[in-house]
Amino acid sequence: MFAFAETEVDSGVVSILNSLVPLNTILIGLAVFKITSTKTQVFGVILGFIGASMLIFNSMELHPDQNYLYAGFVVLATVMYASSVNIIKYYLQDVKPIAIATGNFVAIVIPAVLVLSFSNFFTAETFQNDTIYMSIGCVAILSLFGTVMAKIIFNTLIQLSSPVFASSVAYLMPLVALLWGLLDGEVFGLNQGLASLLILLGVYLVNKKA
Repeated sequence: MFAFAETEVDSGVVSILNSLVPLNTILIGLAVFKITSTKTQVFGVILGFIGASMLIFNSMELHPDQNYLYAGFVVLATVMYASSVNIIKYYLQDVKPIAIATGNFVAIVIPAVLVLSFSNFFTAETFQNDTIYMSIGCVAILSLFGTVMAKIIFNTLIQLSSPVFASSVAYLMPLVALLWGLLDGEVFGLNQGLASLLILLGVYLVNKKA
């Protein structure tokens, strides 16, 4: 859904909407699973959202000609992520994280192959491209480290902490992107520093017990 949305919506807008995951985690946890959050955690979520928004708005360019109806796919995806976090905590607390991750990816194998079969990937033109094997290798590396291993660690984090704290990783994504930008020679300004502090403070408050 994120990839589909980004065909029409700027990635900065998508990043901001992705920050709805912790908020949706609180709402779904309360409404469906009766998992309560403290006022401190709610305040931390709000602080983190403000910080993430500041970071992204500081670097994004607004494009009024974009189809913002596609942003609805991102909002729907955040609801699904929030539901997943609560389900893992509420129903799969005693299941090994690697088993949960394995089940996730086994379930999407057939749909993924079906989608791939309609994407013109299995054509002669695709494999005549000089960069195809390098691209497949990069996807494989991302799949292993950026998805599989990250999913196992994320599942472990959910079981060791709370759904709200685990989902607050959504606020750290813009911060990590900022750090990569610094390594690439981008300028770190006062606004970015303030936004980063808000994010870190928000994550700290979310992890407080009371």
